[in-house]
Parts: sequence; structure tokens; C-alpha cells
Amino acid sequence: MTSASPEQPGLPPLLNREQAILEFNRRVLAQASRADVPLLERLRYITIVSSNLDEFFEVRFADALEAMREAPGGGPQRDALRAVAAEAHAIIDRQYAVFNDDLMPALQREGIVILNHAERNAAQRQWVARFFEAQVRPLLVPVGLDPAHPFPQVANKSLNFIVHLGGKDAFGRENPIAIVKVPRVLPRVIALPRELCPPGTQGFVLLTSVIRAHLETLFGGRPVDAFSQFRVTRDSDLDVDEEDVANLRQALRTGLTTRHFGQAIRIEVVKSCPESLWRFLLDQYALPEAALYRVNGPVNLVRLNQLIDQVDAPHLRFPPFEPRWPALGLPPGESILAQVRERDVLLHHPFESFEPVVQFLREAVQDPDVLAIKQTIYRTGNRSVLMELLIEAARRGKEVIAVVELKARFDEEANINWAERLEAVGAQVVYGIVGFKTHAKLLLVTRRETGPRGATFLRRYVHLSTGNYNPSTAKLYTDVGMFTADPHLTADADAVFHQLTSLTRVRSQRHLLTAPFVLHRRLMAHLAEVAKAARAGRPARVVVKINALTDPALIGALVAAAQAGAEVDLIVRGACMLPAGLPGLTDRVRVRSVVGRFLEHTRVLYFRWGASEEEEVLYLSSADWMGRNMFRRIELAWAVRDAQLRQRVIDECLVPYLHDERDAWLQAPDGSYRRVAESGKSAQAALMARYRSA
Repeated sequence: MTSASPEQPGLPPLLNREQAILEFNRRVLAQASRADVPLLERLRYITIVSSNLDEFFEVRFADALEAMREAPGGGPQRDALRAVAAEAHAIIDRQYAVFNDDLMPALQREGIVILNHAERNAAQRQWVARFFEAQVRPLLVPVGLDPAHPFPQVANKSLNFIVHLGGKDAFGRENPIAIVKVPRVLPRVIALPRELCPPGTQGFVLLTSVIRAHLETLFGGRPVDAFSQFRVTRDSDLDVDEEDVANLRQALRTGLTTRHFGQAIRIEVVKSCPESLWRFLLDQYALPEAALYRVNGPVNLVRLNQLIDQVDAPHLRFPPFEPRWPALGLPPGESILAQVRERDVLLHHPFESFEPVVQFLREAVQDPDVLAIKQTIYRTGNRSVLMELLIEAARRGKEVIAVVELKARFDEEANINWAERLEAVGAQVVYGIVGFKTHAKLLLVTRRETGPRGATFLRRYVHLSTGNYNPSTAKLYTDVGMFTADPHLTADADAVFHQLTSLTRVRSQRHLLTAPFVLHRRLMAHLAEVAKAARAGRPARVVVKINALTDPALIGALVAAAQAGAEVDLIVRGACMLPAGLPGLTDRVRVRSVVGRFLEHTRVLYFRWGASEEEEVLYLSSADWMGRNMFRRIELAWAVRDAQLRQRVIDECLVPYLHDERDAWLQAPDGSYRRVAESGKSAQAALMARYRSA
């Protein structure tokens, strides 16, 4: 499916963004069917798809619905949205088919069984009944619907039951419909005691099965004629007018209390749900039938993560991989600041440990000569050793500047809490720029040092990264970070912080490219230079590794470079709106996506417009090639100027991915993807092997 493209000669119609996001989830879902992926990891991919689709409906689909309502006529948008909804239905149907037909039987063969009520023996039923009475029933509040008991507020993505009752209530009335809300604090997967399971098996029951078996006991013996689990997905964007609030933090904290009750977008019920009940739910939320998803299993597969965590079967997981300390770049036991003073240091996560970043900050906190620490905070998690170190730095009297992005979606509450803790110990906390998200990743340290003649001066050290300051995700995402004491880069980093805190115009940064100011313009200029070189018959090449490509201007410039004769390779993990391989239009453009054990997150940009070293440049960046990143976020890109480090980035972040076979997918002109091969080279596997041997 295509969407409208800007008026530019030679530019093909762009692919639909929502469809491109769903195509990515098809690639993730395909991981669950791979025989070479351990069984519990295959189940984890099922849960990842569910989590991704939840966010898709909460954010992207909700936005698309709003755009359709606001568009005059709404015809084309409505047709596009119907096609997207049909594709979402198809992916979810496929997801449950893989879960039921492939994974559940495979788990049973491994002695891992999820028992429903009919499959439980007498002893197991007795144990489940006791568990229900002791742990579940006290937290359930069934609500019979009548004019005095309206339909209850159902929170976003919460588990609920709708029940059709026979007979009459305690007051002699026939109120047939009741709702049972299931608190989030209850575990969704419960392990049966080992002594109740046959030897060599691990038995589990789902909370939904426990409640289902005891539904009638909640209604004083009234017969349950029909019932279904259901779950409502709601628009979850926080609607805060930044221009019209005095304190963004307070406004967002208020908004968080209502986020769970936004406009309903999707309803999930089990496949056996009677039509009368699902139509009742659709009427209740004023949703069309296309918003109903009848699933063949639990309505929230995300919660099966609890099963993965409880199963005792190491052979069904990925073999452990321990990120390596970068011994060559940072010999252990030596001062990181002293080593960075001598040379730039590159870290490639998760193959190399994130611990040097923690040690860098810890050393700065403990060093009495460090005077100031400045850091951007986007997604750092509820528990963060880095944030605790910043708090300790402020307690020690150091100047601490924290630029906390409060609008990091679904991390708002964690970031608000960190902001309040930092402020409580005297750190200077700002929330970025009104109207822009601060997505740049920067950690700047200023230290008083003594020169050879005894004079003191201030030296800056900076850590730049393509990914978040989160030690947990650094073990799961591929990213590149760089330490440097280069005076030009560190001065530019300091200027960025100055602008974020003071809101004043600062000198133009020459070594850090920043959005929304120069990054987009510089990228467009590089692509124009590549196109010019191609027309002149000189070497011309573009290799870009990013997470998403949706900006029409950058897409147009890529197409123009390819049509001029440049070779263009795009490694785009997620949504890509540029259709590759269209005869006469994008013949020289190749789009591939790599989906493996780790989430690809590195952004690497390579341009060549001639034969000499001066006619090529390689950037690392925090930004994807999307309009929001280029014009509505604070982003950074920086050139890797050290020849050895630049070659290392090429050798580790580009070349293996261009030759990946097992985890790579190639895009067809219609936006669909095919796996390159079922076996063969894997970039991630090769990098793990390289770092293990090192």
C-alpha cells in the first residue's frame, strides 16, 4: 500500500507508514517460527509482538484515526485505515496460530504444560480452589449492571470479564450483565507445586483459567450462561499543551492519572465470546466491528513473559552472553578519565559492557577535581545506578545539570520521579525545550586540571551515544557510545547544554550536528554531494543504518542520489517508506532489515562522494530519519574522525549487516519483505563470537 508523496519528479509513491510498522511486526513474529531459535525465546517473540501492537494501537493507530476524522471527506484516509486494520487482524490471527499450533505443543513435549480446568486432576483443582479463595477472590469486585451500577471504568489494557447471568439477583430482578475487573497486582501465570505435577513436568495455570473455573461463586449461585475475557486498548498519548502550562512536570503528573482512560481504540475478546456480549461491548465504547479482535487464547499474550521467567529450562533459552569489558580501549583498573584524555574510546553494546559508562560517571562523582556534571535523561528506567550517582554528585556539592525529558512515552512517571529526587538534593533540573523532545544522549564532565607549568585550567570529557543511559537495555539493544576529550566536540556539547538550559542562541556547533537546527540540512547536503559525484562518474556511495525512514525530503534525496548513479544501501530495522527496487526509479536502492537476538538500535550514516579520504564521512547519531526527529526533537550526530575507530564502525556496524543472511530481510517494491536465507551468516552471531574470542 502506498501513501501520497511530495511533488518531486522521479520520486515514487511512498509506502504507508502504518503498514510499514506492521510489516516490521511480521518480521518479529517470524522469529517465533524459527527452528534455530530456542523455544522459550520463540515464545518471547510472541510477547514482543503483542507489546509492539499494543503501542501501535495506543499511539500510531489512534493518531491515524484522529487524522481521518479531521480530514475533509476522509475517504482516502478511511480506506487506508481499513487496510491497516485488516492487516493488523491478519497478523494477530497468525500470532495466535503460531502460539497454539506450534509453541504450545512444543512446550508440552518439553514437559512444560499450561493446564485448563478440564485438564486439571482432582488434587490440582483443590489446590487451585484454595489459591482462588486465599489470593484472588478477596481482590475481585463483580459489578452487576443496572441504572444504579453503570458500566465501570475499565483501565487501558487491563484484564476483565464480561458475564451473562441467568436467574434473578438478590432483589428479584433479571439484571443479566456483570463485569469483573481483575487487578493488575495478581499474577497472570501461576506455577503449580512440583508435587502435584507428573515427574519431569512443570505445570502452570493462567489466572484467567482460575477465575473462569470459579465465576459462579462470585454471583451467589446465579448460573453463568456465557462469559468472556476482554481487554480495551485506549489512546495513550498524553495531551498536554506545553505552551499553556506553568509547570510541565506538574501538568504531566496530572495527565498520568487519566492516561489509562483515554478513548477506546480496540477491544479484544476470546473467540468463543457470544455475539450478544461482544456487540454489547462495541456499543458501550461506540466502536465499529473492525475494532473487535476475537483471539484464540489469552487476551494479553504479553503477560506470558511470566511463564518464561518461571520455567526452569536453561536449554530452552539463548546461551548466556556476557558483554566484554573493552580491555584494549580501557585497560581495567586504570582511571577512565586519564585514558580518555589520551584517546577517543568507542564502545559497541551489547557486545561490550555498558559498565565503563557507569564507571566514568562514578569516577567523576568521586573525583574532588570534577566540578560539574551535565547529562541528558531520556529512558533510564525506574532503577538506575546512573541517576543515583547524579544524586550523590549533587550531595557532594558538584554542579549537576540534568536535562530530563518528561515526555519520553511510557517513561514519563519514572522520569518525573527522578527529576523530583534530583531537585531535592539541589541539582539543576530542566525539562528540555517546549515543543521539542530532548532525545540526544550526552554526558559531560568538567574537571579542574593542572598544566605542565603549574597553571590550572578546565578540561571537559564527554560521552556521546546512539542509545539510552539504561544499563538494562544496553544488554539487549545494539548501540555505539564514544568517550572523548576532544576540545572541539566537548565545547560543542557544552554549548548544547547551555542552549537547553538558557534558551539563548549559541554559536554554531561545528563538530556536533544538532536537530532541529542543522542536522537535516547537512544530511541533505551530503546526499546532494553524493549525487553530484555520481553524475561526474566519481565513486558515490550511501550506507545508512537506522531504525526508521519516513521523512519525505530525505527519501527524495536518497532517490535522487540513486538515480544519479550512486549505490544506496539502507539497513532499516523498522518502518521504511521508501520502496526499493522499482524499475527506473529506485533500481540502485536496496533496503534490508535485520531482526535477531538483540534489538538493532545503532544509527550509523556513511557518505562517499569521491576516491580520497577527505571525500567520505561517517556519523554516529541519536536520530532516525523521521520528520519528528529532524524537526521536533533535540538530536545529535557526530563524525567519527579517528581513522581506526571509523574503520571499526564500518567493520562492525555496516559490513556484517550488509552480508547478513540468517537474520536479514530484503524489501520488495511493494513494501513486503522476504528473509534472505534460513541459515548462513548472522551479523549478531559473528559479533558475539568475535567478542567472546577477544
